Amino acid sequence: MELKQYQGALEAMLFAHAEPISSARLAEVLEIEEPVVERLLVNLSGELMEDDRGLTLLHLEDRWQLATKNEYATYVKRVLDTRRNTPLSQAALEVLAVIAYNQPVSRSFIDQVRGVDSSSVVSGLLEKGLIAEAGRLDLPGRPVSFATTDVFLRAFGLSSLSQLPSLHGDDLPLEELARTGLPPLESDEEG
Repeated sequence: MELKQYQGALEAMLFAHAEPISSARLAEVLEIEEPVVERLLVNLSGELMEDDRGLTLLHLEDRWQLATKNEYATYVKRVLDTRRNTPLSQAALEVLAVIAYNQPVSRSFIDQVRGVDSSSVVSGLLEKGLIAEAGRLDLPGRPVSFATTDVFLRAFGLSSLSQLPSLHGDDLPLEELARTGLPPLESDEEG
């Protein structure tokens, strides 16, 4: 492999790893000497310092980390906020209803109630902060349980779970939850 290819491999590994990593570990993976990796990292750092690049290479004591440049922080924050504020899908509302009315619940319980795999929906709700892990249930395998969060309460305009619509009313709870002022639902997408 040529030096430029090693440098490309370093950039890819730093991007994928996301956390600080030592040059010794990078050298081990690339199967080349650590001083060569150090020179390549210094060279990569110089290239990233160009004005039109959005990334920088941080040297943190004996480790390296790829990061965004500070001058682009506003844009990065906006895109991350947009991801968190995307409307909830029908599947996400179903999972929230199952959790809210039965918490704490395991993912297998959610899957059983819905009749489909809910892992991606649960992951999306965790990322949005609407649900959180609530410990482990005292069941075989000690599965992780999930419960709603304060973010869930704020998002739905509730001060406590006791304000959830009754399960025995004329309307289904999911329909009630959907009428609480959330953005329009996405079509049949999971998440």
